[in-house]
Amino acid sequence: MGRCVLLIFTFMVLSVGLERGRTSDGGGAGTTGEAPMDRAEKEALYSAIRGFVGDWWNGSYLYPDPCGFTPIQGVSCDLFGGQWYVTSLNIGPVHENSLNCSAKPLFSSQLFDLKHLKSLSFFNCFVYDHQTLPPDSYWDGLSGSLESLEIRTNPGLTGGIPSSFGRLLGLWSLVIIENGLNGTVPTNLGDLAGLKRLVLAGNRFTGPIPNSFGGLTKLLILDMSSNSLSGPLPPSIGSMASLLKLDLSNNMLHGDLPSDLGNLRSLTLLDLRNNSFSGGLIPSLHMMESLEELALSRNPIGGDIGVLDWQKFKGLAVLDLSGMGLTGEIPEAFSQLEKIRFLGLSDNILSGALPPKLETLPCLSALYVNGNNLSGEIKFSTGFYDRMGWRFGAWDNPNLCYPAADLGPNGSRMPHRVRPCGHEEEKEVVRDPSISGGKGLGADGGDSGGNSHFLPILGFSNNGADGFQCSNFWVHVLLLAVVSSFLE
Repeated sequence: MGRCVLLIFTFMVLSVGLERGRTSDGGGAGTTGEAPMDRAEKEALYSAIRGFVGDWWNGSYLYPDPCGFTPIQGVSCDLFGGQWYVTSLNIGPVHENSLNCSAKPLFSSQLFDLKHLKSLSFFNCFVYDHQTLPPDSYWDGLSGSLESLEIRTNPGLTGGIPSSFGRLLGLWSLVIIENGLNGTVPTNLGDLAGLKRLVLAGNRFTGPIPNSFGGLTKLLILDMSSNSLSGPLPPSIGSMASLLKLDLSNNMLHGDLPSDLGNLRSLTLLDLRNNSFSGGLIPSLHMMESLEELALSRNPIGGDIGVLDWQKFKGLAVLDLSGMGLTGEIPEAFSQLEKIRFLGLSDNILSGALPPKLETLPCLSALYVNGNNLSGEIKFSTGFYDRMGWRFGAWDNPNLCYPAADLGPNGSRMPHRVRPCGHEEEKEVVRDPSISGGKGLGADGGDSGGNSHFLPILGFSNNGADGFQCSNFWVHVLLLAVVSSFLE
């Protein structure tokens, strides 16, 4: 019994001592030997946060020890010379208890007095009022410490990127996504030799991609998609030998693809969709054998699809070549792409037969060849149609058909909007892609053409190229009754 009383008494004494240590100093220093926080650093932190969230915020009362016993969500600290300093500041609704910006947030000048700040991010902060980023002289204060800068989803943030960003030589990550920023991309961003991630997507940037980006030899990710960038791809882009992902989709880039692209042998993603590139597929693409996703759709590139040895792309899982004006026959080599999941060839000028070996691809879950000049019979099994469902598109190929004997119960085993072979004798039709109304397919494989789905089930095409051509009034009445009963 005496031992238990002694243990309880000892525990109470230790507890009182710890509590005195916590409260003896507003900065967390006390009898326990905890490190204090530099007073000027603390005031700079409070002022910086107050600028973002509003004057109502009283940090000294709510968080008297922000690097110790009263931490602030989104704030991280580290020890330098025996004192706490802020190393990370994240503002915005990332977590339920995150610091959210006021309706009129401001950049406090004291934000740039946080001398050991390594990571700064603000998300969904500048939404309403149009504001610009602080001028160059402010950012120079962080040039010796900042390693990561993220500015996400701030539609009210306008103006250009300060040129001083190119002097933040410690940066390894610069992410500026979905803001209202505009103007040209500063060329001195190419001076950030240690940069590994550069994301400038979803803004309003204009002008060319700086040739200086060739100096970013350690870069792993470059994403400048969904802007209004123009001009050709600079040949220096081939100098970024470490690049894993390159996304320049949804811009106004043009010209031939530079042969230097082939130097990016570590690249796993190349997305150049929705630009104005031309000049045909370049042979140097063969060198990019690490590619897993290749998306070139909606560019007037043109030329023969068979110019590349497609069997070399053993790791391809996504290949989107839709709407490129490609000619020739679908290469048999596609049947050797054993990891392919999505194969998009729609809205080109491809001819010849549809290779039956495509059915043997073990991972294929979406195949679109609609809107071409393919001809002959589709020689896929009924099991293929059952497996693919609506993710197989072959419509708008006037001379393509499927064997009528393959039609299953209720038309469940038929390619959508493709006529049965021998259903009607017709002259060979050559489709002109320039007058096509097809819009292609999205990433979800949905039919974006807006055509009725019940017509093919009845054996009629939407353009009258097959089925019955009959002007008899009673035949029309009968057809109307059949359609009405189908819709009920």
